[in-house]
Amino acid sequence: MKLPVYLYGHPVLRNISTDIEPGYPDLKKLVADMFETMYASEGVGLAAPQIGRNDRIVVIDASPLAENFPECDGWKKALINPRIEVLDGDPVSRSEGCLSLPGLSEDVKRVEHIRLSYLDEDFQPHEEEIEGFLARIVQHECDHLEGKVYIDHISLIRKQLIKSKLNNILSAKVRCDYPVKFAPQRRGPRK
Repeated sequence: MKLPVYLYGHPVLRNISTDIEPGYPDLKKLVADMFETMYASEGVGLAAPQIGRNDRIVVIDASPLAENFPECDGWKKALINPRIEVLDGDPVSRSEGCLSLPGLSEDVKRVEHIRLSYLDEDFQPHEEEIEGFLARIVQHECDHLEGKVYIDHISLIRKQLIKSKLNNILSAKVRCDYPVKFAPQRRGPRK
């Protein structure tokens, strides 16, 4: 089932997510719904906060980027309770976009060599070193679990330059080709 993607400004995107435990209700269905939502939105990753849940669940299918980034070939996974350790390397600046910030992309500096620890859908532990653009994708999605979005990594000047676009998202003045959930509208003081 396609789920709505929560857009910039919605409070759920700013909360820190909590680990999930074995016995989490309907986990496999949720993961399948997250993949379906991600594909319908033409994304390569989706974190649970983006569908309104502050649980440490991420889905990624980086395969569509394999032509330009070979490390992405065949990399399709659900990550339960993921943790990242930065290994080494200078941050590299590359363009990023996000389903929760439609119509925007900005250059973001990130390291491109990490160690990822996570559980699969059967709660089996895994650990792997990841490099290149794939490391960027994993960091981007795991940021959502920490209540962050990629524009938190850009300069204040860049934020000022895109302020009107951000306000359009906050004011529900954007169109998306996928179901979305806007932030609750703020109301002024009562008169």
